[in-house]
Amino acid sequence: MKLLFKKLKKNATIPTRGTLDSAGLDLSACITEPLRINPQEIVKIPTGLSVEFVGEEKVALLIYARSSLAVKYGLTLANSVGVVDLDYRGEIIIGMINLGKSSYEIQPNERIAQLVVTPILMPDIVEVSDLSDTQRGQGGFGSTKRF
Repeated sequence: MKLLFKKLKKNATIPTRGTLDSAGLDLSACITEPLRINPQEIVKIPTGLSVEFVGEEKVALLIYARSSLAVKYGLTLANSVGVVDLDYRGEIIIGMINLGKSSYEIQPNERIAQLVVTPILMPDIVEVSDLSDTQRGQGGFGSTKRF
């Protein structure tokens, strides 16, 4: 299997793994000058890349926050986890929100998120009038108990 990356902008950075066994590929900001993100502000940050997965498997490309930015500065993804569908060929854009108390400046080519390839299942969708019974049933939040 392969991930093919196309640079849409000259200054785009092809993603790499931080270590040989890193699950995620680091995605970088494709910007030409620093971008300030104020507290509670949401911004869209271009990567300058589009991607194509080549392989027999059904996968989704999931985008997660970099833990260092989230824990140290409160920067995370505005939608928690981004999903890049297999048939999408547009630019990967990272929606970020600053949940911290201070502004943060994203620098050109700074690593801002990570891309993880994840297998997906594609079940048939069937409408039914009843579902099987379980011990939990319709019990929602806080309904399970330790035995």
